[in-house]
Amino acid sequence: MSLESVRQFLSAHAPDIAVIESPVSTATVPEAAAAHGVEAGRIAKTLAFRLNDGREVMLVARGDARIDNRKFKDAFGKGKMLPPEEVEAITGHPVGGVCPFGLARVLPVYLDVSIQAFDEVLPAAGAAHSAVRIAPDRLRSLTAGQWVDVCQPPA
Repeated sequence: MSLESVRQFLSAHAPDIAVIESPVSTATVPEAAAAHGVEAGRIAKTLAFRLNDGREVMLVARGDARIDNRKFKDAFGKGKMLPPEEVEAITGHPVGGVCPFGLARVLPVYLDVSIQAFDEVLPAAGAAHSAVRIAPDRLRSLTAGQWVDVCQPPA
């Protein structure tokens, strides 16, 4: 149902964006980059966190970036990544297909400024073999996201 919820979201809010389905897994950044013929940085990974105040948030970052603990704490306070079983329960998407579209419930979405290095990024689309191609500013607009700077620059 996750892939279908993304299709429904896009149909209602961005009918010009097509879901790309791959015959191979795109569940990890290296797999997705290979399947779509792009550099790892263009894969927009979506991570789910629970903050110490109890809020759950989603963070979209470039695929080759790592969370900078100091920057994360400055932006959000303390928090931890959610375990896979909680990610699916909260987002409606399985790990490997998590994206900020068609969520099971409304969650705040943050986008790391790292994805602004690209004219187009590829977040997953609700399944471990799906993605969409989208400009970072359009991604922010569609998700009502907020820009944050919480990642280390890629090595």
